[in-house]
Amino acid sequence: MYIVVEGEDPGFDIFVNGRALARHEDALERLALRLAVRPLIEFFSADENSMSLLIEEGAGNPDLMRRLPPPQWYGAADGLATVRTLVAALEADPQQLGTEGAQVLGELQEYERVLERTMRAGLRWHLAVSWR
Repeated sequence: MYIVVEGEDPGFDIFVNGRALARHEDALERLALRLAVRPLIEFFSADENSMSLLIEEGAGNPDLMRRLPPPQWYGAADGLATVRTLVAALEADPQQLGTEGAQVLGELQEYERVLERTMRAGLRWHLAVSWR
């Protein structure tokens, strides 16, 4: 799972290796719901680039490209509310996600930095998924 910031180039590095987040997405969703915040997966949106990659990898249906809705964009403050709540919960107890809890926490902290910069720049964002 990775962050996509609206526009060609936001002027800052948005890369976060979200592999641990992707592996623990179900547990993070349950944790977010328990903490009464919006789950990260609700910020997902498929754009043409990510769907093209999926289809190139042979995992998608080319007919979907014609029916793909426009990407959905979200305010960075909304994402920060979720991420900061999850960070606080995992800082208090990183083992609640098992042995990779510290790695998930690290990726969430990277998300937090990217979303803070996104908010300061007045840009919107969404999550995308790489199937590589």
